[in-house]
This record gives sequence, structure tokens and C-alpha cells, in this order.
Amino acid sequence: MGDIIAVANQKGGVGKTTTVINLGASLAAAERRVLLVDFDPQSNCTSGVGAAAEDGRTVYACLSGSQAPEEVIVSCGLPGLSLLPGSVSLAGAEVELAVAQDREFVLKRLLEPIKDRYDFILVDCPPSLGLLTLNALVAADSVLIPIQAEFFAMEGVSQLLRTLERVRESLNPDLKVAGVLLTMVDERTNLSRQVSSEVQRFFGGRVFRVAIPRNVKLAEAPSFGRPALLYDVASRGAQSYLLMAQELLAHAS
Repeated sequence: MGDIIAVANQKGGVGKTTTVINLGASLAAAERRVLLVDFDPQSNCTSGVGAAAEDGRTVYACLSGSQAPEEVIVSCGLPGLSLLPGSVSLAGAEVELAVAQDREFVLKRLLEPIKDRYDFILVDCPPSLGLLTLNALVAADSVLIPIQAEFFAMEGVSQLLRTLERVRESLNPDLKVAGVLLTMVDERTNLSRQVSSEVQRFFGGRVFRVAIPRNVKLAEAPSFGRPALLYDVASRGAQSYLLMAQELLAHAS
């Protein structure tokens, strides 16, 4: 049965979408069946793999019941890697979910019938702790938390952890933390080293040994609609995500 991982942090610009795309591609390169779920109204995950929502076939259409996931899922140009596309319409889903029955379980019900078809389902969450992110946390087996190696890195993390605790208490008691991933690390700067040390001290063994460096190729790849390993597999960014995938698989085995 597929392992559903929500990639979440209510702070924007920390590398959630970059991680979903490149971790997903790296897992697919390791011959795992991977589904990316673009659950962010900005839908950068969709454009970042070169996909486009056609005829309204998006995750929003699935939420509204007008499409089944099987009718919406597209391949991403890499064997084993698929996408449930997002769209700006998801912004309206926050309002619509607010009055829905069992509103926190809509994504869980959506993914349940297709979960067995994949080894991993990675959900790209919006930069907020609203109903979309809450749905992702309820549907997920675990949550992966990217943290940018910048001055305000830990800002809001305690709020996210409190949300995770509340989800465990009332909605998803089995939710685990898959790990904390340091992103945009520049090892040449004292700031990156200080933030890395602070994150290690706060989260201990839950921090991935692999950290994702600040890397030009990693930043350029989405504009070409490709994961970094298809854009420049030799780049430090692509290699770091390949190593991270190996680390995740080692933890899962």
C-alpha cells in the first residue's frame, strides 16, 4: 500500500514544491511508483513538471466529484512518475470545504481507492494551515517538513507542530513525522551553519542527514518544466535529492 507523505510548512518559500518534484522524480528513478498531488492553488508543482490542466481535469474537479482521479492523473515524462494536477480553482475549495460534511476527510476519501497503485504519494501543501493542508495531514501517513536555512527558519514551526499534535489527537492518530529537511543551505555562510545547528538541536534524529544546497540548476529546472535530474543530473541539487530519496527508502525499509 502506498505511503502518503504530506510536504508541509505554513511558511512560504522553503522548498516544498521543489522537494515534492525532485524527491518524487528521485524515487521514480529508484523504480518506485510515485504520484505527486498538487494541492496548492499556486499549482507550481504542475507547471514544474511541464504539465497543464486540460479541460478542467484537476484535483479540484476530483474534490467536487465531477471527475474521478483516474480521469485526471497524467504522466510526467519519467517512468513511474505521475501527477494529479492542481489549479487556481483550489483557492475556492477552502471556502467550499468549510461547509462540507466531514470536511477534513475529503482528500483521504479521494486517495483511498488509488493508494495501492503507488509506492509513494507526495502531497504538495499550500503555505498555510488552512483546510487544504489539514486535509493533506488527515490523508497522510507522515509529514515531511522542509525548513529553509535562513534567519527566520524556525518561525512558525512550533505552530505547525501544535497543528500536527491536534491532528493526531482527533483526526489521524497514526500521523508520523517522516523527517525534517534543510533546504537552500549555503555551507559557506555562518548563518546556514547556525540554522542547521539550531534545527539539529530542536529536532534531533528526525533531521535528514542530506541537506539540499542552494543551487542554480535546481532553481532553473522548473522554468523548463523538468525535475532537476532530467534538467542536469550532475548538478548538486539533483544529486542531493537522489541521496535524500535513498535515505527515505532506507528509513521506510
